[in-house]
Amino acid sequence: MKRICLLTMALLFVTSSVAFAGQEKIAVAADGETPGASVSSRAGSAPFILFFDADGKFMEAVVSPGKDGLTVANFLAEKGATVIVAEGFGPRIVEVMKGKGIKAVAFTGSAQVAVIEVLRGK
Repeated sequence: MKRICLLTMALLFVTSSVAFAGQEKIAVAADGETPGASVSSRAGSAPFILFFDADGKFMEAVVSPGKDGLTVANFLAEKGATVIVAEGFGPRIVEVMKGKGIKAVAFTGSAQVAVIEVLRGK
């Protein structure tokens, strides 16, 4: 009985992982915690990071984990982000993010409008 239960749990895990594989997850470096917040001037020093799903739906806001781009890049990779939006990026961080499979997009305006524009650019 224990084996069947473990096998079922493993199958559910694999199935849910496959269902979410390849979906875009957009991160926006922002000056506030809501989708209406302004996109922050730099990804590495933003106070918050907002996450949106592949349909542009707001998922969550988190306090940025650090004040440097490398820390933020590692955090974004762990969270499964495929795109990061900020007003600007340093040249080093763009290369680091590219190496982690994260596309850097420069945008000025609100986080919600940034996500709409990213999704339009597909």
